[in-house]
Amino acid sequence: MTTQSTALSCRCGEVTLEVQGKPIMSAECLCSDCQAAGAVLQALPDAPATLDAKGATRFVMYRKDRVQCTQGQHQLREHRLSEGAPTRRVVAICCNTPMFLEFSHGHWLSVYGGLWPAASLPPLEIRTMTRSRPEGIELPDDVPNPKTHTLTFFGKLLGAWVAMGFRTPKIDYVAGPLETGSVETS
Repeated sequence: MTTQSTALSCRCGEVTLEVQGKPIMSAECLCSDCQAAGAVLQALPDAPATLDAKGATRFVMYRKDRVQCTQGQHQLREHRLSEGAPTRRVVAICCNTPMFLEFSHGHWLSVYGGLWPAASLPPLEIRTMTRSRPEGIELPDDVPNPKTHTLTFFGKLLGAWVAMGFRTPKIDYVAGPLETGSVETS
């Protein structure tokens, strides 16, 4: 049996990820951390938009063992909202393209949806953390919009972890911290 793989590149093509098989889930996150980090990342020089008009960040979640960096690892840097934060957002510094979000102790990566051409982006399944959406934002009812997460959301993550034999692979190819300088996020 052949596993389908998809190559995803940063905007300039220096960094390439390969994702294999079907994703765990395709989601938009509206948590305050994704909004804060999105504001910083999209304010980097020539960076693509990270947040949409609703303040959401689009992710496609994959098992860590199904994501490989096949080119440009030396261009990857991490951004943490605070020292010791359990999540890091990884950016290709060649063109300031956000590549993925990693929860350090998790078994999955949330790959930024902006890496896919619009026509091949896996369909949205859920919006999470809608209680943190910006004031005045009304969300469409095209997918579930829970205030936090659903049992289905956690069930899919657990199912993926079971399929991995409860392993939590390490992502050890990120070359250090992202220099954000004095990026303004107003």
